[in-house]
Amino acid sequence: MIQATCSTAQKRRLRLKDKHYSGSRSVLLDFLPKNVGTLLDIGCASGEFGAIVRKETHAQVWGIEPVGEAARKAEALLDRVIIDFFTEKSPIPDEYFDAVTFNDSLEHFPEPMEPLRLAKQKLKPGGTLVCCVPNVRYIENIKNLLFAKDWKYTEKGILDDTHLRFFTQKSIERTIKNAGFSIRRTEGINPYWDSGRKTKALLPLLGPWANDMKYYQLVVTAEK
Repeated sequence: MIQATCSTAQKRRLRLKDKHYSGSRSVLLDFLPKNVGTLLDIGCASGEFGAIVRKETHAQVWGIEPVGEAARKAEALLDRVIIDFFTEKSPIPDEYFDAVTFNDSLEHFPEPMEPLRLAKQKLKPGGTLVCCVPNVRYIENIKNLLFAKDWKYTEKGILDDTHLRFFTQKSIERTIKNAGFSIRRTEGINPYWDSGRKTKALLPLLGPWANDMKYYQLVVTAEK
């Protein structure tokens, strides 16, 4: 175990309530390679997703997590947990992992290109990157921007006040490509997560241009 010390400001920025910080996001299992043997979960939180990967695939799962309270829970579930920020100094071997996941964590990095390039170093040749991010074009977010004329941060959701970056499908794909990956698949997940009937009826009227707006999150799979 490697222990990191967070300043008060860092803890404040990184805080997330247990009910949405410890979610397993098990749907991402469908995006992992079938023969995954080693996986690195960047921003592993309290380890629920990695635990599901271990159970379903028997893979060796590493996690890295800067928030000590969450990471200590993950230690009971994963093969190895590093309590630290993900940097070049992180004690993680290069070209060791079949897959690297950013499971709702990339948006918490001030410069997402840096962790993506580091993730590429940690992957074996031909390894898989799976990146799940909030979709800033989600219909409820756009409605608030257009009609409420506001961009109001909240304790959770797309405008979570710990999110430092925001992505559309085009921008997350571009960012991952610029980090040196080849995009293999992009899909939306969790459609109409908190939308009412009127919103669900509205989107089809907007045509194909608005197809991505029904998805709360986007998942990109890419290859090294």
